Amino acid sequence: MRNIKLVIEYDGKEFHGWQKQPNKLNIQGTIEKAIEQITGEEVELMASGRTDRGVHALGQVANFKTNSNIPIEKFAIAINSNLKKSILIKSAEEVDEKFHSRLSCKRKTYRYIINNSKLGTAIYRNLETHIPIKLDINQMKQAIQYFEGEHDFKAFKASGTSAKSTVRTIYKAEVIEKDNDKIWIELTGNGFLYNMVRIIAGTLVEVGLGNIQPEEISNIIEEKERGKAGKTLPPQGLYLVNVEYQG
Repeated sequence: MRNIKLVIEYDGKEFHGWQKQPNKLNIQGTIEKAIEQITGEEVELMASGRTDRGVHALGQVANFKTNSNIPIEKFAIAINSNLKKSILIKSAEEVDEKFHSRLSCKRKTYRYIINNSKLGTAIYRNLETHIPIKLDINQMKQAIQYFEGEHDFKAFKASGTSAKSTVRTIYKAEVIEKDNDKIWIELTGNGFLYNMVRIIAGTLVEVGLGNIQPEEISNIIEEKERGKAGKTLPPQGLYLVNVEYQG
């Protein structure tokens, strides 16, 4: 039995998230069908984590077990030939049988993209979130530093999460100013709660609007009250950028 690791890119706008659901277009089920078409086997594709409806990925990682003898260098091309153009297998490699895309994961990086121009965009409307009011980038850069380190992120999770603990570690947190009025919010951590990145991004927007001061972030974290943090920003601005498995 071979264990195959895939790195996957997808545009999430037409999918009801990663997880397999009856009668709803989803990424997991779509890829599993493509794999079955080339191997003749029903497989279970295990991802590093589930992305929600409308969320994108540049480097999602998933793995599956197979008895197929297809050469590993041909796996990605073969699967892609049976996939919608909105999903791309970027690479495939054979890994140790103990590798599990979720349980073996050490770090993940998420990016939230904001279009901060006055008028927004027609072409990229499903790939970023438009906020027409000018945001104070410097204030946002000060505020995001408070998220780094180990904290209880209870104030930054949506209801409905099954996580036993709300403590997570953020290794790196950045607000990056890009050309054409784009703002990237990037977070690298050992794990994320349900909607955590979108709520942190929404809180930083409130900072950028002047409704929350940067130094208030530490109090919001300590008080652990969801109502003190910002709104949950829409899903189309969110990307799973990278998943790391070493150290």
